[in-house]
Parts: sequence; C-alpha cells; structure tokens
Amino acid sequence: MTKVYVGMSGGVDSSLTAALLVEQGYSVTGVYMKNWTQDLPGMRCPWADDLADAKRVAVHLGIDFKVFDFENEYRQKVVDYMIDEYRAGRTPNPDIMCNQEVKFKLFLEAALEDGADLIATGHYARVADGQLLQAVDTNKDQTYFLYRVTKKALEKTLFPLGEFTKPEVREMAAARGLITARKKDSQGICFVGQIGIREFLSQYVEQKAGDIIDAQTGKVLGRHDGAIFYTLGQRHGLDIGGGLPYYVVGKDMDKNEVYVTTNLNDEALWRNDVMLHSLHWISGDAPAEGEYMVRVRHRAKLTPVTLTFGEDGLVTLHFKDAERAVAAGQSLVMYDGERCLGGGIVA
Repeated sequence: MTKVYVGMSGGVDSSLTAALLVEQGYSVTGVYMKNWTQDLPGMRCPWADDLADAKRVAVHLGIDFKVFDFENEYRQKVVDYMIDEYRAGRTPNPDIMCNQEVKFKLFLEAALEDGADLIATGHYARVADGQLLQAVDTNKDQTYFLYRVTKKALEKTLFPLGEFTKPEVREMAAARGLITARKKDSQGICFVGQIGIREFLSQYVEQKAGDIIDAQTGKVLGRHDGAIFYTLGQRHGLDIGGGLPYYVVGKDMDKNEVYVTTNLNDEALWRNDVMLHSLHWISGDAPAEGEYMVRVRHRAKLTPVTLTFGEDGLVTLHFKDAERAVAAGQSLVMYDGERCLGGGIVA
C-alpha cells in the first residue's frame, strides 16, 4: 500500500486532503509541521490550537499522526529572509519561500526518510507528470505560491483538492464530520496568523521616523515611522489628510524617505518592462522566448507578456499593457495555458 504523509495544518483544506486519501486507499500519516510558535505583543500564536485540531482530525480518520519540528530552519530560511528583504527596501513573499524551503524540501525529505512514498498538501493546484497545473477553482488557485517547487518534488506530491472549489471542500468536510469544516481560513502572514506585516516587522526592526515627500514638488507632506513599512502603490497608512488620496511611488532606505503622489498615472507607478532574477523553471529548462501569461501577485488576473533573454542571463518581461505597482522583490509567475512554468523575482 502506498504510504502518503499529509501536511496537516489544522485547517479544513489539509483535513479534507487526508480524508480523501484515506478513502482512495492510501496508507495515510498526518504530519503537523511545527514552524513557528512565538507569541507577539497582542497576538497569541495559534500553533497549539492548530496542532490540536490536526490531531483531532487524525483521530477521527483513524490515521497515524506525527509532529515534525522545523522551527530553527524555518526562522533561518523564511523569517530571516523576509526581514532582510524588507530591510533592503524590497517586497518579498514568505509563503513562496516556505513552500520552496520547508514544505517541498524539508518536509518532503523528512517524510521520505521516515518511510513515505509520497507527500500531500491541501494546496489548490494540480500535478500531471511533474508539471504544475492551475486548480479548477481559479479564484483559489495557489500555483503562484508554488512556482519555486522542483519537478522532482512535484513527482512525489499529491494535491487532492485541485479538482474542487473552496465551497465544495467545506461541504465535503462537513459531510465527513470533520471538525475543521467551518474553521476560518488563516489570514495575514503565513506563520503568524491574524497579525499584519507592519506589526510583525516592528518586533524586529527599529522604527525610525522620516519624511513623506511629494514626488512632484519635493514638499514634505508628513512623517512616517519607517520607510521599511511601505511598498510601491500603497495608499493606506500614510495619514496625509485632505484632497485626493496619495500613493507611494518610491522610497530611499538610506535617507529613510517615502515618496508619494496623487497622480495615478505617475510613470513611477507603472511598468512596461520588468527584469527578473533568481529564476526558477519547474521543468529545469527555460522556456523559449515568446508570448506567455504572467501573474504579478496572488489572485491578480493573468496578463499577457513577451519573454526575452538578455546576454547576462536575466529575463525581461514586456507587458502588453503597462502594469501597476510592480515592486522589487515581488515574484512574477509565468503560465503557458494552465501550466505554471516557473518565474522569478523582480529586480
């Protein structure tokens, strides 16, 4: 019997994943990945509750259950990476790094070493012959977060939820009596729960007040408590009163200055061409130059681009229509039809 280790987070998606695999005849073991347990001021980390829910589901399903402790590696590979990127003025995505370094590397390796044949997670995605395909539920599709996973890892992975919509998943979980059927999806940073990025970063970086400056006139409009907390295109949290809304169009980390404008057509807000570095192609081979679709952030609509390669190995994506607020550090993920090819990080 094929042994599958299911990453169980205590949520409805991974709970139903385990249930479906049991029904499909696999020998299933539930695994809770202990990645982050630290409380923050005003925010209790929900890890113990999530672990308890995952255990209850495992008992309900009659499957073995284990805890894999990745907390040290997680801090180094995901949390420290995120903090360093923000310090450099970029906009990283810790969920993508978590999938690359923890779920589909550490977890996969530990599971195989422990006797598993395959792993499974509750991601909304599909796999066919080591290729990553979009989920049936395009609104919930999570291939954006999975673009840095290797073909080798995907060949050892099952995504049972890729064929279902989120409402269907909740109904199926309820029909099976799973206690997580109505549990709310976690929001905010992947490892902290309900807390926002600003609150999290403020625990690790010094808050330094600086000027908010009108990019067109050079006039100081107000003060901020750290350029690190602002990203391109941001509107909320500026606290500049009166008139039209202001948008962040740039920042200087050395001077600790944030630049804003009321002009939605400001050229600093729009990009026709974007260069990518830290490229990752799922098949192992770069695609040919040509036209593809790209997603600039999770749940953003797919938009057409032309891919070209420079002599330095960097990739340039030319948008058919100028794209708003593409920030350095963000991931751009490329698609050919329903297949996710991979992507890179905005230079």
